[in-house]
Amino acid sequence: MASSNAATGTGKTRRGYWCECWTTATGGETERPVLLASFDAYSAAQADRWVAVALRTISPALDADASDEAWTWLYEDRLETRRSLLRGEPCTMTITHANTRITWTIRPVVFLPLAHRKDIELPACAHDFKPRTTVQN
Repeated sequence: MASSNAATGTGKTRRGYWCECWTTATGGETERPVLLASFDAYSAAQADRWVAVALRTISPALDADASDEAWTWLYEDRLETRRSLLRGEPCTMTITHANTRITWTIRPVVFLPLAHRKDIELPACAHDFKPRTTVQN
C-alpha cells in the first residue's frame, strides 16, 4: 500500500485542503510573516488534525493566554472548523504567544498532478529548483 500526501501522476485532479502555518512578530516594527510549514491534506479531518497536532505539541511551551487559546480551539472550536471545511470554506486559527502571532490557515483546493510523479517521489525537475535568496539592507 503506497501512501502519499502528494498528487499522483495519474492525470486526475484531486480535491483537498492546503494548510499553512505562519508566524509574525507583533512587537515594535512591522515584520513580514514567515511561512513555517505547509501541508497538503485530502480530507477535512486530516487538515484540522494537522493543526491539532501542532497545537498539542507546542502547548506546553506557550504562555498561559496562548495555551488557553489553543485548548479552546482544540475542545470547543475545532468541530466548527471541520464543519466549515466540509462546506468548502477556508478557516484560520491564530494564537499569540509573547511577541509572536502564529496563524494556521486551511483552504479548500484542487490539487493538480505533477508530471512523472510516482507516489511520494518527486520528479527529477524538482531537484533543479534553487531557492531564491534575498539580501537584507
